[in-house]
Parts: sequence; structure tokens; C-alpha cells
Amino acid sequence: MALGLNDRQVRAYDFARLTHFQMNGARFRVDANLSSSSPPVGAADKEQALRRWLRGVRTLVVAFSGGVDSSYLAFIAKQELGDRVLAVTGRSPSLSAAEVADVTQFVTRYGLRHTFLETHELDNPAYVANPPDRCYFCKQELFTQLQALAAREGFAVIGDGTNADDLHDVRPGRRAAAEQGVVSPLAACGLTKAEIRERSRYWGLPTADKPASPCLASRIPYGQPVTIGKLTVIERGEQALRALGFRDVRLRHHDRLARIEIAPAELPRALDPVMVTRLVAALKPLGFAFITLDLEGFRSGALNHVEADPPSVEEHPDHHLP
Repeated sequence: MALGLNDRQVRAYDFARLTHFQMNGARFRVDANLSSSSPPVGAADKEQALRRWLRGVRTLVVAFSGGVDSSYLAFIAKQELGDRVLAVTGRSPSLSAAEVADVTQFVTRYGLRHTFLETHELDNPAYVANPPDRCYFCKQELFTQLQALAAREGFAVIGDGTNADDLHDVRPGRRAAAEQGVVSPLAACGLTKAEIRERSRYWGLPTADKPASPCLASRIPYGQPVTIGKLTVIERGEQALRALGFRDVRLRHHDRLARIEIAPAELPRALDPVMVTRLVAALKPLGFAFITLDLEGFRSGALNHVEADPPSVEEHPDHHLP
């Protein structure tokens, strides 16, 4: 049953859930010497708090996306728990082949126990409808399956890679984590994204400077249905853009209009007439009628503040792009 927690309540419960939580009908208390009145200061101290917590839980399933945060959590957990940590990656059409490859390389390099878990969020009409809280339905599917897997395999705790900065962003998935008893040790230890990158560089992790890479569905404006066809087009389009040398890039799918977001520093290169021709040649074959470049550049979570996409080009045939 959904708890109906709002964002403020979820943030308030983070620390409590880290040390007192219920899973599979049993109650757990973890004494990790964490204190909300005297939190650790500095990234290295916060990492030590994380290690104490890990030693207290003894077994852990990590919801592992292969991004900066969950990779760092899985790496530190492996150091503390060895084979008593299991990294699990949800796999569906919203996860790109490039991300699957990154995940596989990371777990192989560090000897992590790992498995892919097939998720079926596209079978849920609420997810397909693509409301502003779409991520809730995706995480609900993932965390429900993780709970069943943890029960079967005898793991006591499920943790995700939410960091301290994420608690101030629009994160509908946090509600699903609260409902399913998934804890966020990085956030509870106060580790910010910058600090996680700092510690990842200290340990030489290849993900230290990896750009953020949310699921492909995040490129579709709210209110526009999520389909396998759109996800495939987005993946192919972003592959083409990276092949042209752009690193921080998003291809926003606005029906027949493609909106390219790239890092501001790369805008001059993208505006070069020769590159413009190459961009059009790369994306038009994917079915777009219009290829546009967002002059504000790449912004992570750019669609979080837009609840509905404007009417499509077809709905206003008298409004033409130059």
C-alpha cells in the first residue's frame, strides 16, 4: 500500500530509516555511530561513516545504475562486505546499450556480484502516460522486484545511490523508496555529488567524472506517451551525437521535432555550418521533421519544471519553424 509521503516527509525519514527499518516483516536496527546532532565533516569523514554503516548492515543489495553515485556505493560496499553485497541493475528499453556496457565493465573490473533484473514499467499505463511523477512508477517496479530478490537471496537491506543534493531536487522515486523500505546511505551520511566525485577520484574509479545519464524516458516531455519506438529513436540519436564528438548531450523528443541540448562550451562547435549539416544528416533519418539546437545548452532535469509539452507542430500547422 502506498504511504503517500510527500518530499518533505521523505527527507525527514531518511536518517531514521537508515538506522531503524523494516524489511520482509522483520525490524532492524543498525548501530553505525551516525549522529544527526554531530554529522561528519568532510568527504573522507563521511566515507568513514558510510563504512561503519555498511559493517552494521552486514548484507546489502545495491540498486546499481552504473552512475557516479551507485558505483561509488557499490565499490565501498565491496571493500567492506566482499561477496555479501549484490549489485542489481534494472534493465528495460529505457536503459541504453551504452549504459549496459558501462555497468558490465564496472562490475567485472571490481569483481562485484551483479545481476540484471528485467523490469516491466512499460506495462504500466500510469508510467506510459508520462506524468510529472513518472519516475515514481519506474522505481516502484524496480524496488518491488528488488524486495522479492532480497528475500529470496537472504539480503537484509536494499540501498540506492541517492546523494545529499538529490534531496533538494524533484525526485518522485524517493516516495517509492520510502514505501519499499529502500535506504539511501550516501544521502544520510551527507555525501554530496561533488564529494562522491572527489572520493571516486581518490579511489581511481572510472565513473568519477562520468556525466549524469538518467533513463531515456527523461528525454520525453511530460504528458507525451513513453513508447519503445521513441526510446529507440532517442538512443540512436544520442549515439549519433556522441559519435560526432559531443559528450554532455541530450536529445529531447518533441514528437516530430528534435531538440538537441549540449554543453554550453560545445555550442560554438555545434553552430559551425559544417557541423549543422552533419547534425541534420544524423537525426533526420530517425523520422524527425525539424532538427533544433537549444541555445541555453544542456541542463540536467530541464523537463522537471515543465509539466506539459506545448501542442505539437501538427496541431498548429500555421506555426512553422524557420
